Amino acid sequence: LGEAKNLPTYPGPNKMRDCYCTVNLDQEEVFRTKIVEKSLCPFYGEDFYCEIPRTFRHLSFYIFDRDVFRRDSIIGKVAIQKEDLQKYHNRDTWFQLQHVDADSEVQGKVHLELRLSEVITDTGVICHKLATRVLECQGLPIVNGQCDPYATVTLAGPSRQSEAKKTKVKKKTNNPHFDEVFYFEVTRPSSYNKKSHFDIEDVDEVDKMEIRVDLWNASNLKFGDEFLGELRLPLKFLRQSSSYEAWYFLQPRDNGNKSLKPDDLGSLRLNVVYTEDHVFSSDYYSPLRDVLLKSADVEPVSASAAHILGEVCREKQEAAIPLVRLFLHYGRIVPFISAIANAEVKRTQDPNTIFRGNSLTSKCIDETMKLAGMHYLQVTLKPIIDEICQVHKPCEIDPVKLKDGENLENNRENLRQYVDRIFTVITKSGVSCPTVMCDIFFSLRESAAKRFQGDLDVRYTAVSSFIFLRFFAPAILSPNLFQLTPHHPDPQTSRTLTLISKTIQTLGSLSKSKSANFKESYMATFYDYFNEQKYADAVKNFLDLISSSGRRDHKSIEQPILLKEGFMIKRAQGRKRFGMKNFKKRWFRLTNHEFTYQKSKGDHPLCSIPIENILAVERLEEESFKMKNMFQVIQPERRVLYIQANNCVEAKDWIDILTKVSQCNKKRLTVYHPSAYLNGHWLCCKATADNTPGCTPCTGGLPANIQLDIDGDRETERIYSLFNLYMPKLEKMQEACGSKSVYDGPEEEEYSTFIIDDPKETYKTLRLIIEGVGTLEQEHAQYKRDKFKKTKYGSQEHPIGDKSFQTYIRQQSEISAHSI
Repeated sequence: LGEAKNLPTYPGPNKMRDCYCTVNLDQEEVFRTKIVEKSLCPFYGEDFYCEIPRTFRHLSFYIFDRDVFRRDSIIGKVAIQKEDLQKYHNRDTWFQLQHVDADSEVQGKVHLELRLSEVITDTGVICHKLATRVLECQGLPIVNGQCDPYATVTLAGPSRQSEAKKTKVKKKTNNPHFDEVFYFEVTRPSSYNKKSHFDIEDVDEVDKMEIRVDLWNASNLKFGDEFLGELRLPLKFLRQSSSYEAWYFLQPRDNGNKSLKPDDLGSLRLNVVYTEDHVFSSDYYSPLRDVLLKSADVEPVSASAAHILGEVCREKQEAAIPLVRLFLHYGRIVPFISAIANAEVKRTQDPNTIFRGNSLTSKCIDETMKLAGMHYLQVTLKPIIDEICQVHKPCEIDPVKLKDGENLENNRENLRQYVDRIFTVITKSGVSCPTVMCDIFFSLRESAAKRFQGDLDVRYTAVSSFIFLRFFAPAILSPNLFQLTPHHPDPQTSRTLTLISKTIQTLGSLSKSKSANFKESYMATFYDYFNEQKYADAVKNFLDLISSSGRRDHKSIEQPILLKEGFMIKRAQGRKRFGMKNFKKRWFRLTNHEFTYQKSKGDHPLCSIPIENILAVERLEEESFKMKNMFQVIQPERRVLYIQANNCVEAKDWIDILTKVSQCNKKRLTVYHPSAYLNGHWLCCKATADNTPGCTPCTGGLPANIQLDIDGDRETERIYSLFNLYMPKLEKMQEACGSKSVYDGPEEEEYSTFIIDDPKETYKTLRLIIEGVGTLEQEHAQYKRDKFKKTKYGSQEHPIGDKSFQTYIRQQSEISAHSI
């Protein structure tokens, strides 16, 4: 979300507005920026990333003006249809803000059945009746926190309009089941001896008629009910078959009130990156995955599949993201990064430029640190970053930028204290550094020391160029990109963080003449505070600790990381044989070591369950205690802790995170009881012995750590689609191998961009990649053809009005001769 410009002025005297922007899937808000005050051209500069958990039709962005006394007012919106997202993929684009009114805010679908039948009246005369059955709706918008929908059905023609017939109101649901039938008289009675069903006049009349279904939210406000969407169906299509049943997308109402010119509302700059992966089951990916996972063992590594992906992708980052995730998932990240880093060190001529370029190695290490080091950043930097954002101490040390009333010496002192505190927190955090990062740093240090034996500092600079320059400094500079703050900091805080980040980066770089590193004289002056030997020693000790390989047993030294805490209600576990098994409110706390509860926050724990004693975490059926949102934590010897969370979202969060931390426990259960043991038997399976094994398989839950928290097949599919996209380059690389092995003279210009150390090995790998990609491409094509044959337009998955499906049909009809 970049910025907005030229928003309409506020009607009051100061004309400015306090605006924020929301990101919505259809009408459901999934993200909100901070408020930018007193501006008609607010700059947001915020990134938002999410996995999309459901189908959607529009990705929408709303600009709101905050109002202290009333509800915030909407200025305008940008709505991008799902099928158009690819057009704007990864490009900065200005969008005109569109007017927002209830008539255009539509989502959801409706299931209808229509039947046209002949009826003979008492007098022997025939006429035609239409039965309209409104079955159900799905995904209606929730208006002001509520949805009490009803439908109205009208038959309209050029010469008449029936009165609207109305379903019952369904309370508190946006997926209402109506199942109500309404009858309409379509043609006037005609004498029975006619041969055709309709006389000619009637046929024309019927063709011009339409049935109209409108959905409304029954509102108790004085403004009347809110429009939720409509559907207009001409009766013409009932001439082929007299009954028809299908799902339809609801459409906006066209009121013809398009008087507002679009440029009246200003515009919004966005950069949207949307990826959609169609993932097969694991066995489909075996050939390609095997070639990729062997990359660390291929000699030379430049002939490996992973290295080749880095060579053909336009941006190294594109290749690094799925590669790192795949190797992390299969526990192969350290050997892979060691291999490519070692090859890069061998190609480096000057120890001062080690790992300074945007190579595949540096991008892969960046990505690994971002994934594996998230918690590490939370523990080290978050508390002090939060303080800097809240306290707003003046830290400007550039005399030109000083504000009135600020004192340069005070500001320097404020900044020095912040730098000192952050520096101490970082250099004392060595024991918390994740093992996978330490193992990578150990291998970087060894490679660099071996290559540049005359340079004693290179073992430190090889590691500091990552941990300081590419991890801590960027996290301090943009805490929102590392999930340390929810939003981009305000300009003053941003400036403070920039100054701290610059200083920390220089402290960590261990270069000989520090002050010369700064273009600005005020920075060089400020840096004199830190020109003492103790700072360099602290950095070296820290780098030694995080790049030594002998630190294995984490638990003895590792600070527990707080994962989640909050009040919930728990049932007594029945440790006392005759004690009351009642429910009490307790403060629960989960770290990566134990799950505890106490009377209130900060008290001594009443009970502590070590993580290795959590054998399963599952939902508990409501019938057990007639309570919603309950779950159970199962421990050894069949002890069970029953807990009730505050709402369904909280319950899911707790179950997911408890399952995640206990996933690797050796004795995890495979079966459990979904209900409680009460009055001498299990409510679920009626077994009487309390030690009866469970009757239901445990759910998979979320995986335990970063290594398993990744879908390996999805990452392989991503890599396949990249190889497929860059197929011409793979073929060009094959030619380059052929040309190199046959003709060992100066390289041809077009081949010089590739790193090829061993043409024969590289050619072998390329052949395997191209075969693997070809096979997967055929599988995708076959799947699409089969799906196309089976798919019905008008089904629940593809309602009538589904633009993406219409596009899909067009593409398929071009590819194949099948028609729908």
